[in-house]
Amino acid sequence: MTLLATPARLCTSDADFEAQFRARQHWSAETDAAIVQRVDGILADVQARGDAAVLEYTERFDGLQAASVAALELTQADFKAAYDSLPQAQQQALQDATARVRSYHEAQKKACGESWSYRDQDGSLLGQKVTPLDRVGIYVPGGKAAYPSSLIMNAVPAHVAGVQEIIMVVPTPVRGSLATGGSGASSTQGERNELVLAAAYVAGVHRAFTVGGAQAVAALAFGTATIPAVDKITGPGNAYVAAAKRSVFGRVGIDMIAGPSEILVLADGSTPPDWVAMDLFSQAEHDELAQSILLCPDAAYIEAVQEALSRLLPGMPRAAIIAKSLQDRGALILTRSMEEACAISNRIAPEHLEVSSREPHRWEPLLKHAGAIFLGAYTSESLGDYCAGPNHVLPTSGTARFSSPLGVYDFQKRSSLIEVSAAGAQVLGPIAATLAYGEGLQGHARAAEMRLQK
Repeated sequence: MTLLATPARLCTSDADFEAQFRARQHWSAETDAAIVQRVDGILADVQARGDAAVLEYTERFDGLQAASVAALELTQADFKAAYDSLPQAQQQALQDATARVRSYHEAQKKACGESWSYRDQDGSLLGQKVTPLDRVGIYVPGGKAAYPSSLIMNAVPAHVAGVQEIIMVVPTPVRGSLATGGSGASSTQGERNELVLAAAYVAGVHRAFTVGGAQAVAALAFGTATIPAVDKITGPGNAYVAAAKRSVFGRVGIDMIAGPSEILVLADGSTPPDWVAMDLFSQAEHDELAQSILLCPDAAYIEAVQEALSRLLPGMPRAAIIAKSLQDRGALILTRSMEEACAISNRIAPEHLEVSSREPHRWEPLLKHAGAIFLGAYTSESLGDYCAGPNHVLPTSGTARFSSPLGVYDFQKRSSLIEVSAAGAQVLGPIAATLAYGEGLQGHARAAEMRLQK
């Protein structure tokens, strides 16, 4: 069967553009009711039975048998051994990527993650105390579908923030086990990805357990005899992991409920079409629900990108996924101008936004909503995914309108500092008392009045 890279072709001057545009944008973030029901049952079971439930679900879903949850814990020696087993080029890539990510988040901490205070004219001290979370949990997809880059992006800002204990959970399913539909016997050790364990060594993970799925989220949220409860859970996962994170939010913090990956390219026609085509592929290859959109005022350039898509697709290992993604959710949109393209981009609020232009800084001030903005033809989104430095955990599905990339601030909390001087109490007391009497709260009012000098 011949695969075709055929994203929708839209034009903002067409009468039905708005209807076509909305149809491309539609994606439901609602979780399947059957998944929610099953996840809620797992969460309740783990909360009630702890380690025993974790072991049962790990065997059922990953085919991984163990005598205890303690036997599923990875050690620092495991991390070091995995790192030592890698080729020198992979070791260096992990070190270089982690160093750049750490450098960026150190700068972020200095900019927005420090405590501050001041004294007003009455000598009262007002300010904010910033402290790190005590313990966080990081979910890392495991087995052959492993993402060491996600581990780095979650662990490094937590480390920079000063989190005392970073707990990683990573599924290690057994190949050929009954859990995956095969006939092989279960084992005490599943599919460990050495690159992930090596990344844990480089990024500074403190403890790790080979547990995944909703049961891992439950263990981190509620705690068991072996897996400690955490204050916040971050990291990507499948629909069951997402549903579990949604359910435990409030008992613990979470980073976000992520939707399908997205890329939007604003192009003025100056970038080689093959580059832009491959950038669109870079998100479409994630899964069939991923979205890749090009906005450009140059019709001939859009034709050139379409030709590049068709020519390059057969050489892509994940061509079937790319073709489905582009057909169902992709779009090449002809705009009246770059200004209009920027306005449409703000409506979409994409996860990844590339400004592929000779003058990227001319258009950047017009762009308000995006998870990350990649400026200039040489700034491929993939560099941000792995090693540029800024975090690649980004808001999706339009949530960049009100949320931010994962950062040091996600692993910190803030406490207000208030120290009112005797003189300040004379100024603030009457104000507080007046408002408190107005609300009918006599105790509040009198507490303020007692500090007034007669």
